[in-house]
Amino acid sequence: MELNSYFKDFLAEIRPQQNHREEYKTGHRTLRKRLLEDDDLSPKIVNTFLQGSYRRATAIRPRAGKRADVDVVVVTTLHQNDYTPDQAMDLFTPFLEKHYKDKYTRQGRSIAIGLSYIDLDLVITSAPSETERVAFKSASVSGEETPEDVNDWRLVPAWVGLAQRSLPEARRSLELARKQAEWQLSPLYIPDREANCWEPTHPLEQIQWTWDKNRACDGHYVNVVKAIKWARRVNYETPKYPKGYPLEHIIGFCCPNDINSVAEGVTLTLESITSQFAAYALSKQVPVLQDHGVPEHNVLHRIIGEDFALFHKQVSDDAKIARRALDATTVKSSADAWRELFGSYFPEAPEDDDRDGGDDGGSSSKSSGGFTPRTSSSAIGGGRYA
Repeated sequence: MELNSYFKDFLAEIRPQQNHREEYKTGHRTLRKRLLEDDDLSPKIVNTFLQGSYRRATAIRPRAGKRADVDVVVVTTLHQNDYTPDQAMDLFTPFLEKHYKDKYTRQGRSIAIGLSYIDLDLVITSAPSETERVAFKSASVSGEETPEDVNDWRLVPAWVGLAQRSLPEARRSLELARKQAEWQLSPLYIPDREANCWEPTHPLEQIQWTWDKNRACDGHYVNVVKAIKWARRVNYETPKYPKGYPLEHIIGFCCPNDINSVAEGVTLTLESITSQFAAYALSKQVPVLQDHGVPEHNVLHRIIGEDFALFHKQVSDDAKIARRALDATTVKSSADAWRELFGSYFPEAPEDDDRDGGDDGGSSSKSSGGFTPRTSSSAIGGGRYA
């Protein structure tokens, strides 16, 4: 059974909570404001924007005792031929010493900033072409909106963010935005200190793809991602990979369009992963999944064959549980199976509820489905991340 109201409550629990969202806003807004106001760095900055699961609305709440994290991309005017990766990061050292002394660490391809309440990942990119700089300065790039905030986001000049939609000209701009062709931007390049070169990446293409996929899935896709991420967190400590974006990419590759609910999306996605990658798992090989916007990059290149085979076995087991939950004929048996997959954050059905029920699993009247009504209220499904 789909148990839509149960899933609403479950998703409200596993997405970043209000305190996390406030920490996101405080952390990234402060960093971005400081960067754009810095006397030395600001002339070298085209703009900043958010990337990662935070912007794609696929993040789940941090583990107990862990901080929320957010990625901030800094689009610069630095040319790859003029700076090595280390030299590019050197330019940010005075800024970091001033504002984040003893709180930052250089990583292979970014600078980690660890605060008491949030972890920030500062990603430096080399200069885009002169013609593309207009795009990177637009509201569609620099805005904070996620697929859970708006469904009309497009990478176009006229798009207007939520904060400006009360302005008189906003409606006309949004009407124009629906007609404009989206920018087809080139990948950005980020410094890879370990390889001593600049590597291509296309976070805007990943964001754009996620928004399109979420629309194709009637808004359920980002919740399918969150649910499967959560299931893996509560059930498996190993293998370490795939996780994060590689896991999300696998889910996106296998999740069908036109799903009618999160329950259906989770079940069909797990079954699709099982069937599509069975041969790879059997031979302990890793499939090649091209990154959005950078087709020469295999998103799964860091995973080893043994880990992928174990991952596949776990997904196969989870798919059987999800199918049992989806096909269950009573609310109680369905909820129990979903709890087996998702853990205690998935709502528990009343003990005496063993009769056939409607698909929503949360009716307030026995006449609509013939089962015991729930005693708790359902939370709103969405929520601002920024």
